This record gives sequence, C-alpha cells and structure tokens, in this order.
Amino acid sequence: MNLSSPQTRLIALVSACIVGFSPILVAAAAPDPRVAEAQTAFEAGVELVREGTPEALQIALTELNTAVGLYRELGSKDREAETLWGLGLVYDRLGDLRSSLDAYKKALDYYKTGDRIQDRAYTLNQIGRLHYKLGDYQQAIASYQQAISDYREGGDKRGEAYALNGLGAVYEPLGNYQAAIDTYTAALELHRQIDNREGLASTFNNLGLLYDSLGEYPLSFDYYRRSLTLWQQLENRGGEAVTLNNIGLYYDSQDNYNQSLYAYQKALLLYREKGDRLGMATTLNNIGYTYTRLGNWDRARTSFEEAEPLWEEIANRSGLASTLNNIGVVSAKQGDFEGALQFYSRALALRREIGDRAKEALSRYRIAIARRSGGDRDAALVEIEAAIAIIEDLRTNVASQELRTTFFASKQEYYEFYIDLLMELHGLRPDGGYDARALQASERAKARSLLDLLAEMGGEVTSGVDPQLLERKQRLQRQLAAAEQRRIELLGNPHTAEQKAAIAQEIDRLLDEYRGVVAEIRAGSPRYAALTQPEPLSLAEIQQQVLDEQSLLLAYSLGEKRSFVWAVTSESLETYELPGRQTLEAATQKFRDSFILPNLRIRRTRAETAAAELGKLLLGPVADRTDKTRLLVAPDGALQYVPFAALSQTAGEDYRPLIVDREVVTLPSASALAVLRREIAGRKPAERTVAVLADPVFSRYDERLRDNGAIAPAPLPPDLERSARESGVLFDRLPYTQTEAEQILALVPPGESTREFGFSATRDFATSEQLSRYRILHFATHGILNSQNPELSGLVLSLLDPDGQPLNGFLRLHDIFNLNLPADLVVLSACETGLGQEVRGEGLVGLTRGFMYAGAARVVVSLWAVDDRATAELMGIFYRNMIEGDRTPSEALRQAQIEIWRQSRWHSPYYWAGFTVQGEWNRSK
Repeated sequence: MNLSSPQTRLIALVSACIVGFSPILVAAAAPDPRVAEAQTAFEAGVELVREGTPEALQIALTELNTAVGLYRELGSKDREAETLWGLGLVYDRLGDLRSSLDAYKKALDYYKTGDRIQDRAYTLNQIGRLHYKLGDYQQAIASYQQAISDYREGGDKRGEAYALNGLGAVYEPLGNYQAAIDTYTAALELHRQIDNREGLASTFNNLGLLYDSLGEYPLSFDYYRRSLTLWQQLENRGGEAVTLNNIGLYYDSQDNYNQSLYAYQKALLLYREKGDRLGMATTLNNIGYTYTRLGNWDRARTSFEEAEPLWEEIANRSGLASTLNNIGVVSAKQGDFEGALQFYSRALALRREIGDRAKEALSRYRIAIARRSGGDRDAALVEIEAAIAIIEDLRTNVASQELRTTFFASKQEYYEFYIDLLMELHGLRPDGGYDARALQASERAKARSLLDLLAEMGGEVTSGVDPQLLERKQRLQRQLAAAEQRRIELLGNPHTAEQKAAIAQEIDRLLDEYRGVVAEIRAGSPRYAALTQPEPLSLAEIQQQVLDEQSLLLAYSLGEKRSFVWAVTSESLETYELPGRQTLEAATQKFRDSFILPNLRIRRTRAETAAAELGKLLLGPVADRTDKTRLLVAPDGALQYVPFAALSQTAGEDYRPLIVDREVVTLPSASALAVLRREIAGRKPAERTVAVLADPVFSRYDERLRDNGAIAPAPLPPDLERSARESGVLFDRLPYTQTEAEQILALVPPGESTREFGFSATRDFATSEQLSRYRILHFATHGILNSQNPELSGLVLSLLDPDGQPLNGFLRLHDIFNLNLPADLVVLSACETGLGQEVRGEGLVGLTRGFMYAGAARVVVSLWAVDDRATAELMGIFYRNMIEGDRTPSEALRQAQIEIWRQSRWHSPYYWAGFTVQGEWNRSK
C-alpha cells in the first residue's frame, strides 16, 4: 500500500475488508457472528474518523476498541493489526500521543513476523513521528532508519521520501544540521522523481524551518514560499496552516511584527477548524513570543498560558519547554527573577531530558541573564559559559561554511552578554584576569568561519573525495550553466513566460541538488574531516604570535549599552569602555555621509569635523599610547566601515589624520592573522612580479568597438544585472584606470609583468592558472558590493569581445574562493571592494575574505566609491614606494596617502582614506 496520509490509508482499508479470515474460520460449519460484528465496528470507526470532529473521534475510539477485542478473540492477527493502526491514528488526532504510540507498537508486533514489509515500514514511520513529537529523538531516529530500509527493500520511493523527511526533522533539534540538510535533500530528490507535490511541499517547509534556525533567512523564506504555494494549489489546509505558522517565524526574525501576527492568526484559525491541538499550541506559543518582542507582557503571558495546558494534554515536552521558557522571559521582564528562574529551570530539565541541545543553550542563556539581574554574577558566568560551549560544539555540526556563518551570527547575543559580564567582573575584581578572558571571548565571537576557511586554505578540495560525488558535482555545474545560458537567451522575449518559469524551476531543483552534493563532498573530505576548528587565541598567544614591539592592537567589541576596546601590546593589556552600539553607529554614519556633499570645501570641512568626532570616541582612550608606530585594528560591527587612517583628535586647520603618525592595518581578528601566517609560512614566492587587469569594456557604446552605432545595449547576465540593480551600480568606463595601470607597469621589467587591458581584461584570464604566477595582482575595474546577497558581490571585467558579442565578465565571490592565488598582494582598485554584507560575528563577508581564502597574504581594498583620478595618482605613488622604495605594502600605502593628503585639491579624506590594507603587514619571507 503506497498511501501517505494515515487517515487516507485507514479509510482505504474498508474496501479491503474480507468476511472470511483464516482457513480455520472459513471451514467452520456456521459463520461466527463476531466476524460481522467486528467488521461493522471497524467500518463505523473509520466513518467517524472521516467525520473528524473531536466528538466523532471519541466515539471512534469505542468502536475501534470493540473491533480490536473481537479480532483478537477470533485470532485474526492481520485485522487486529489494521484496527490497532486505526486506533493509533485516532489517539494521535486527539493528542494522546502515548496511547497512539502504544497502539502502533502493538500493530508492529504483527508486521515484524509477517512478510508485509510495506506495512511494517509504514508503521515504523508513524512510530518515528510520534517519538519525535514526544521528544524521544534517539528512538525516533532508530524507527525512521528502519522504515527507510524497509521502504527501499519494498521499492516504495514515496514512503522512503516521507521517512527521510521525518528523519531530517529529528536531526535538527539535536543540532546535527548537516545530517538534516543531507536527509531533506535526499527526500526532495525522491519526491521529484515520483512527482509527489504534497511531499515536496512538506520538505520545502522543513527546509525553510531548518534554514530559519540557522539564521539563513532569505533562503528560509524562499522555501516557505514554495511550500505555501504547493499547499494552496493542493487545497491542503493542514499543510497551509503549518507553513503559515513558520512564515510567521520568518517575519518575526525580520522584526515585521504585524505580518508575523497576521500569518499566525491565519494559521491558528485553520488549526482550530481542524481541532489540531498541536498546531494550536505551537501557534499560540509563537504569538506570545511576538508579543514579548513588542513589550506587551500581558498579552504574551495570556497566549503562553493558553498554550501550556495544550502541550501537557498531548504530552509534547519540547513544546512545553518552549512555552515555559517564554513565560520565564515575561516574568523576568516584569521584574520577577525568582519566578523566571523557576520557569527556566523547568524548561531546562525538559530540554536536557529530550536532548535538545540548541534549546538547552537558550535556557542556560536566559538563566544567566536572570542570575546576573538578581546579583549572582558568578552563577551567571557558569551558565553562559555552559551555553557557549554548546554553541561552539553545535556550529561544528554544519559542514557548509555559509550555514555555519549564519548559525553563528544568530547566537552573537550570547557572546555579547558573556563579554559584558566578564568586563563587569573585571571592574569588581581587577586582578581576576577577567579582562583577558573578555578579550579571548571577543576573539571567539569574531570571524570564526574565516578562521575555518583559512585553516583549510591551500588544501586540495577534492582530495580523497568519492569520484562519483565529484562527477555529480561537475555534472550539476554543467547543467546549471546550460540552464543559465537558456535563461539568458530568453531575456527580452515577452512570449516565453512559460519557458522562463520552467527554467527557473529547473534551476531551483538543480541548486537544491548541488547544495546537497557540495555538503557531502565537504563532509566526506579527509582533509575537512580531520580539520580541527582553529581555537581563537588567548592574550598570551596574541602577544606572542601576532604582535611585535612596534605594534598596538585595538580590538573592538560593540554592545547594546556599552562597548569595549582592548589595547594590547606585546607586554601589556589595557581595557576601555566606549559608548553603546547605537552611538558609535551614528557617529560612523555621520562620518561616511560627510563625503557625499557636493561642495568640496564644505565636504572637506564636514569630513574633517566628523573624523575628529569619531576619532575622539574610538581613539581618545588610547591617545597616550604614542610609543607604538603601527596600529592594528580589529573592528566590530559598523566600525568595519571606518577608515581609521583618516581619524583624528583635531579638526579644521589642525586636522592631522592618524596615518601621519601611525601605520594602520585592518584585521578580521588577531586569531585570523595567526592562522593566515601559519598557512603562508615558507610558501614559495610566485615567479613573476605583477599582473594588471584594467579598463575593461562594459558597453557597446565604448569607442573601442569597431561598430559604434546606436544599437541596443547588450543584455547583462541575470546574476550581474540583478546585483547591479540591487547595488545601484552603473558600468561606465573608468578612463584613468589605464593610466593607473601604465604607471604600475613602468616600474617593472616587461618579462616580470603582464598587462590585460580592455578586451583582454576578461573573466577567463582572471580564472586561469596564469594568474597564480604573479606575486602582485592588480584589478582596476568596477566592483560590486551586494549587501542583500553577498554571493552576488564581485569584480566586473570585460562584458563584450572585439566584435561586440556578450561575454560573461562577472567574477563573482564564488569564483574568487575557487581561485589558486599564492599572491603576496592583491590590490582591488575599485569602488567599495572592502565591503560586503555585515554578518554578526563574522565581519564583512566580501571580496577580502574571498581573496584571502584563495591564498593572498594581504589585500588592499576600498571602503567607498573612490575618485577615479585621485585613485590613479594614489596607486602610482603606492607602487613606487613599494617597488622602488622597497617598502612593505602597508608602509607604502601610508606614505602614498600622506602625499595625496598634502595636496590641497585632494586634502579631504574622501580622496585618499578609502583604501586600507587588510591581512599580513610583515614583509613576506
């Protein structure tokens, strides 16, 4: 039997009922009246299940229990098993999960000894689902895995897909996120093979929930959207309610509370129509959570208290724990910390009992907050450290770096609380070493995925990987490229809407499969499996491995109410308190906004004033540390957008930027630099000096094309067109980039360089092995910062060939990560190349990270839209200082910026301060 819905399966059994059962009964002289009585009771029970009201289901229990007793008396084990199966369904619908589980297990006893493998698989699937709902996760896994095995043996792809879907849902609360992704991906493939739209909707929904928990919100919403569309097409109101509830979660994560409550209320109405207590409890809990975020404590508590008895009625420990934890939050917000601790403790006990480690961390975090609020800081420290230990462990359960990043970002409040608590203890006990522990906690909270990537840098990604997986990945890449090309060919044709929609669906399917294969490759790689997560450095290790006698490290950490900066030298540590995040963000924004005023004199004055104001905030506390000539800055949050070289303590005629007195280098974190150094230590230098890609051809109107007639512009590839639109970028020619490039090349013997100008500045060259032969790589072109979708950030190279035919000239971040560039220096002489999407705990996920992973020891990037002419002048001086003056890149950039600043026409920070060195400052060995 190949039916997915338990109720549908039960009802179908009516038509399969047979009056005669066993040979013994058939041979009886007269028919046993109990046979007809049992069948009548069974059929009546099924009809009542079909009716579905709570009252009907209660009567159904009576009828089905009667049938079970009669079939047992008659010795009809198969009919008894089927009726027990029906009882399991009814108890489940009524919320009596334990009785439901008992009925299914009794039915399974019969199927274990018979040859009805599909019925056994189906029953195991239901048992797995109930164990999951009851929080018995290990038993759920065992049941689902046995069901999957039986489904495969019986050739039932539909059943196998549903069991895989259920198994993926169990892995999530255990924190085994990669296993969940792999399992859902396998379920999707089976659903697609048999065109099971209901199954697709269910798995899309589950994937949305998983990515939501990992903080990957846009991808989460996309899966919810796809799920909801299918449920509505299928007119499946139960499935629609589930996904609407989860869409409410998404809107909560985006602080869109009106949309969140609207989605929840729609879901709650559907659940009440069905009498679904599990759904009602879930949605009421979520509604209460939204009200807590709105600060409406009374309405929040009312929702939670309405949900609590529903969880208890259906014996759902996981849901009950969430509601108890949330009631604790309300109690704490209303000042009742002892009451809050009681609710948190009950929730923690349940979460530890069922093995929900992610939620255990959340309860411990809440307990830590309540303990601190009640004055017990030491107890709070114990709890938050236990919570962070769980988070550190859970993040390693995700093979995908992207998902590790988003998961870690969603837990940054834990680290912020931990740092603030340690600094509070430092104020109370200055000799307790809490400031050093807080610094290490700050390191633990920064650039962790970048640490992982740098540790993996240089390894052969495909080493030891199953060749079949590699072949699948390459096949999918080819299929994606072909589908993308078909989509390009249809651009601008209004008569191909259906074809475009079909291609879009195909690309979605291929991407789902591709993600699954990549995850398998990463998880299965011996290098990856053997990779221990790099441990962030302690104070002593920072002083020994990162700092020299001339360097001062300023490590910043932004907090809601107050922020901190640690001033670290090779011999000392001092800590300073700064204003909260909002104040620092406002000062940073004011500084950056000062550059966009049209009047140059006003722009210069306001920029210098804003630089002085921000400088007093960020550098004032360490103004007396004038004994160090090099400043290493590990920024946090909005400070990543600040060019520290331009900051000052004075404005007006006395404006003196920091760069005049200090060499300034930016670091993702001190730990990231230490790992980078280990990876590039002893690396053989590339054989040639410099490769320059400059002045690409972007438009058919470019005078370098032979045919310069008034023709329509060439369509951009969809990903580039989308990224340009989202980022507000226009691809105008950059006339001074060739001048800039010629100045650089004039400093190097011809045999030591290559020049790729105009049409030859192509993506093909940038991704070729030739580029790995040069120590310095210089890109003078447009850069795209896509903050909405950082994977669509990149460099734009020539988009047309000499005949005006379109080229793929978009060097995306994904492409950069896959390059092999053992370069000493990469210079991105383009607009905003140092930026990216700000991800809490990771910094700016942009081009800098991509080139470091590709092998670059250091990268020079820009923090805003730089002036074309001033940049050409700056770069010429920079390279002369570096090549002829034999200075390190950071020294050379400093001298070039000072020289530009001293010219009156370019005195404003706008013209010179945007460029910064990120990474290693020491001379490469």
